[in-house]
Amino acid sequence: MTSLLNELRSDIRFVEGLNACMSCGVCTAICPAAAYFDYDPRKICLEVQSADENTLKDILSSEEIWMCGQCLSCKTRCPRGNTPGYVIQVLRRLSQESGLFVNSRLGRQQLQIKRTIGHSILETGYCVHPRLVKPELHPEQGPVWQWAVDNGEKLFPHLGSNYYKPGNGGVRQMDSETLAELRRIFEETGAIRLFEKIEKAMETAGSEVVSASDFK
Repeated sequence: MTSLLNELRSDIRFVEGLNACMSCGVCTAICPAAAYFDYDPRKICLEVQSADENTLKDILSSEEIWMCGQCLSCKTRCPRGNTPGYVIQVLRRLSQESGLFVNSRLGRQQLQIKRTIGHSILETGYCVHPRLVKPELHPEQGPVWQWAVDNGEKLFPHLGSNYYKPGNGGVRQMDSETLAELRRIFEETGAIRLFEKIEKAMETAGSEVVSASDFK
């Protein structure tokens, strides 16, 4: 069985993203997420370099790896040419592949992301489609989004959209050939397999770690 460390080291994003961290802290200083959350990319890079399997499991089970916004500000400032954001990408994939994401609240939100953005792409061709974004999952949008969803048929054409109808324009209905091609891409790249792993891991975890607040 391939170890998590070997999986980590074999990913090109890790190879390109971490040459040798000298713990200068520039990545953390420039990181927008670190200014608002208990997130420290410098610490994660140091822990990854420890090459300890148990430490890696702890990282994959943590909240921290889901706090990165992937702005890649870290890439522009590191004096050693590291990109902690790439390392985070690999850690997130490993967390999903191994099922360790179920051990953190932010990790468990991967299920809802998969069922919204992932399904939206496959069903409509769009990352975000008004018909599939549930207002109750986005209270920060306020009552305006609920109104937009309820009145989409009248609202979106005023914005130049061909609201879920064949033809041209934003939020148009994608033809079956395009959707079939998207699914083939997802299958070829392993995205469908990863979707299935996320569902299975959450099903196995059950109610012991999953609560309604995870998806709000």
